[in-house]
Amino acid sequence: MLGSMGQVGSAGDNAAMESFFSLLQRNVLDRQKWTSREDLRIAIVTWIERTYHRRRRQARLGRLTPIEYEAIMTTLADQAA
Repeated sequence: MLGSMGQVGSAGDNAAMESFFSLLQRNVLDRQKWTSREDLRIAIVTWIERTYHRRRRQARLGRLTPIEYEAIMTTLADQAA
């Protein structure tokens, strides 16, 4: 088996992951000196779950954030009831 690889020089290859890791670096890693790997792991997971996933627009949700999507669905459910 061979891993999937984009062509050299393709601008979209790593753009999404580079953007994610740039945000992670600025918002978590560079904020303080971490005393243990476990503290850093918890900070990363917390940032991903509480901040990144809640603010990131998702294609599956029609380019809405999960919070926007939930607000619309709650409104529609209330109207249907």
